[in-house]
Amino acid sequence: MSELPQARLWSMRIAFAFLVCVILFFHLLPLETTPRRWVGPDLLLGFACAWSLRRPEFVPTLALAGLFLLADFLLQRPPGLWALLALLGCESLKQRARSLRDTGFPGEWLAVCAVIIMITVAYRAGLMITLVDLPPFGLTVFEAIMTILFYPLVVAITHGFMGVRKATPGDVDGSGGRI
Repeated sequence: MSELPQARLWSMRIAFAFLVCVILFFHLLPLETTPRRWVGPDLLLGFACAWSLRRPEFVPTLALAGLFLLADFLLQRPPGLWALLALLGCESLKQRARSLRDTGFPGEWLAVCAVIIMITVAYRAGLMITLVDLPPFGLTVFEAIMTILFYPLVVAITHGFMGVRKATPGDVDGSGGRI
């Protein structure tokens, strides 16, 4: 009986890593040859926040750090800065997951909005401090807003298609203990 939760735990961890790789694959496809004047949502951050808040045991810290660092390298961002900030944001959501478990979706969305805004502001400040060329301010704000607006869709996909639901008090974690 204890093998089933352990198998589900590892299958969901592998599914999250696969999801990140699929997002990165489509992000790297050369669909346009001219520079875009708009930017889409950061789906990687959205899914990481949703999974971290809903089932923290499915996204361990080392896996998140490695996947965000991989994204930094592949998307040609300064290595480690976005990964560190996104990891800190996801870890803060993991710590608040139990208290946010009983709140409705608006409370969860508000917590994720605050984390996304803090990550965006800290990333921009980090780029300014290190004297790295900054992306246009409008695109940075637009990406944060798009990520916030797409979060309900990310949660719907996570909940409906992937089966990642908020833990209930009677659920069992990967080690067989009650949550």
